[in-house]
Amino acid sequence: MSEYRNMTKEELLAEKETLLKKFDEFKAMGLNLDMSRGKPSKEQLDLSMDMLKPIDYTEDGFDVRNYGLLDGIKSCKQLFADLLGVEAKNIIIGPSASLNLMYDYICQCYCEGVLGSTPWCKLDEVKFLCPVPGYDRHFTILEHFGIKMINVPMTSEGPDMDVIEELVKDEAVKGMFCVPKYSNPQGITFSDDTVRRIAALKPAAKDFRIVWDNAYCVHDIKDEGDTLLNIFDVLGDNEDMVIEVCSTSKMTFPGAGVSALAASDANIAQIKKRLNCETISYDKMNQLRHVKFFGNVDGLLAHMKKHAAIMKPKFDMVIEHLENELGGLGIAEWLDPKGGYFISLDVMNGTAKRVGELCKEAGVTLTTVGATYPYGDDPNNSNIRIAPSLPPVAELDLATQILCTSVKLAAIEKLVG
Repeated sequence: MSEYRNMTKEELLAEKETLLKKFDEFKAMGLNLDMSRGKPSKEQLDLSMDMLKPIDYTEDGFDVRNYGLLDGIKSCKQLFADLLGVEAKNIIIGPSASLNLMYDYICQCYCEGVLGSTPWCKLDEVKFLCPVPGYDRHFTILEHFGIKMINVPMTSEGPDMDVIEELVKDEAVKGMFCVPKYSNPQGITFSDDTVRRIAALKPAAKDFRIVWDNAYCVHDIKDEGDTLLNIFDVLGDNEDMVIEVCSTSKMTFPGAGVSALAASDANIAQIKKRLNCETISYDKMNQLRHVKFFGNVDGLLAHMKKHAAIMKPKFDMVIEHLENELGGLGIAEWLDPKGGYFISLDVMNGTAKRVGELCKEAGVTLTTVGATYPYGDDPNNSNIRIAPSLPPVAELDLATQILCTSVKLAAIEKLVG
């Protein structure tokens, strides 16, 4: 079929009639399919059930069931240190989700400042850079604190560094959230050059901080995944500029994982001082369960291959539908990521919300259209985040067919007026 823009109005209307018949068949099925969030499937959760077997809850003679060890047990700190390529002294083990660590760190900057600087709450204006499309929960944190968000376009190598290098000349720009490996939602891994340029930034704000949300650091799907340059290896004099977080949320149990934060000596000292007011310690029993389950980083990586075996057929199915049903029509673009949890679909400008409405009408729930941009405002009304992980393969097959049909219907409506 030729591109929709090259078709006559009569041809488009005839195509619309065919699509509406197919759409009515989908609606008659009474479906309730969910592709809204990147949740692991039951099969993925089942991979970690052996973690719940009884273990000895002592480490080096210390009973981890009791108070103490504010920054985490030694073996868990070492596990994450090996995973992230830093020293164990630069690791803090947190609660079940890295989102808590990110929120608490921004709150710390807002309330007490960064290493002696003026607390952000006392400044007239605070701005943050937000690569877009991006992760909605980053935007939610910033909006909660009234921090102004500035869109930075993504490229195939990561955020547009020419734009970033210009924006950081403004002293009111205090930081940036980013997902450097398999970005949410596009699945882009920052190139070595991008990481080096980020590491070499010279912001006007001395308290500029990058929250390096490495959520998908080992979440390869394809046999040969992407490699991310370790930013701590190239920071040089900027060692205090980066706060890295990750978690086992999509490795073991999202509701009962372990998170970790990596940072410079100075940042770790300030965070630990604040933690001493905030908590006695996080769940050390869970930390030890994870260490015993994985054994070491090699065991963790072997475990993630089991996840990939479950995820790959789902991602392949979605990409195949997009190529077969939308390829060549000139109404949609997408990336085929090597890992992560999402596929980013850009539909015809001005039609994404309509696609969401049509999908909902046919029983498919998508991520709220616009959520991948600050304030929920996608300026082109074009980006849709697809989350293939949760539905069983048969349901995902149907949901993707409905999505593709909706994309075509919305495009024709836009074209014929």
